[in-house]
Amino acid sequence: MDLERFRNYLLLLARLKLDRKLRSKLDASDVVQQTLLEAHEALASCRGEDLAVQAVWLRQILARNLANAVRDLTRAKRDVRKERSLQVDLDNSASQIEGWLRAQQSSPSQKLERHERALQLAEALAQLPEAQRDAVMLRHFQGLSLADIAEQLDCTTAAVTGLLHRGLKNLRNSLADLEDS
Repeated sequence: MDLERFRNYLLLLARLKLDRKLRSKLDASDVVQQTLLEAHEALASCRGEDLAVQAVWLRQILARNLANAVRDLTRAKRDVRKERSLQVDLDNSASQIEGWLRAQQSSPSQKLERHERALQLAEALAQLPEAQRDAVMLRHFQGLSLADIAEQLDCTTAAVTGLLHRGLKNLRNSLADLEDS
């Protein structure tokens, strides 16, 4: 199994679930690297050859690593009543990504194609400048309003509009380039 092809997909999921306040202390790419390392070491335990099974297996490892990293950073502030399952959140994020790509497809070959397209989307998002990527992810994956995005990114709504416009244009171009190659 080629684990490297999942790097941008896992990075996208990690960024979606990593609180912006923790990003200065915890880099999503570090958690993804740890996830891929653990997956490589446990490669024999992955019981699937298709992309869907492999993606679920990697999301489980990522969820555990994210939970451990966040717990380590917030140990003194830990409140068990506020805990949510990162595995459920990651699965929901993956479903949102796949939902973007879904067109009532249900055959195994169509599911495989959807997972391939999810990997392509993650690859294209990884190529965007950080501000554009964050704006697109907050708007289209988390459904935030322009005002909420502006608050999170500490900029104006006009700036967010520009970031979204350029980000979506660049995303379309990157996806077209990936399809052509």
